Amino acid sequence: MYRLDEDQVVRVPAFEAFSWLEHGFGTKLSGDWPQEDGRATLKQIHSTVTVVAGSAGVLGEGDALVTNRPGIFVAVKTADCIPVLLVDPERRAVAAIHAGWRGTAGNIVRSAIDTLVSEFHTHPKDLWAAVGPGIGKCCYEVSGVVAQRFAAWVPEHADATDGTMLDLTEVNRRQLVAAGLDASHVFVTSDWCTRCTPEVLHSFRRDGAAAGRMYSAIRIQIEK
Repeated sequence: MYRLDEDQVVRVPAFEAFSWLEHGFGTKLSGDWPQEDGRATLKQIHSTVTVVAGSAGVLGEGDALVTNRPGIFVAVKTADCIPVLLVDPERRAVAAIHAGWRGTAGNIVRSAIDTLVSEFHTHPKDLWAAVGPGIGKCCYEVSGVVAQRFAAWVPEHADATDGTMLDLTEVNRRQLVAAGLDASHVFVTSDWCTRCTPEVLHSFRRDGAAAGRMYSAIRIQIEK
């Protein structure tokens, strides 16, 4: 479902059916991909705020970016949180989402989809999604109070206690499908846990303040 290219960026083969699209999930080996020139980012604040990117640069505070402008990489940084990339192949619009536990609890993927709908007339059923490497259920232990915030998507967490292992990737997948995406168009790196893969992926839970960050990015290419 995914592959690590020669530039050490994780890519989704299904997305490569769209010749006008460039995308990827960076790793600790992918250097400065994508280059800062032409990259739109945010000061990430673990929110559900979605920003429309009309240019490159740091475009304020928030945790999701959407655009239909060719040539602009919308990009988010992660080191355990879940990166999600969206593409609307019918209207050529894209999104990059940083979904930590707070953003996921607030359903940030729905916020980004709602913005695609309002700004670019996207139909959720037309969207394709890729959920990139993040901390896995194997390594993400949370308090009962935190786990209970996900009971709408994981009913068994309604009575969760401290020490619950939370699967943020699966919650985001369920939220995408609940928002109207075809489940067959949601692609997940289910076997990529950031904490378990020190040779390839950064992890804040593993490395603390020494942890680096990885960009996940997507753009509509400028037609030549």
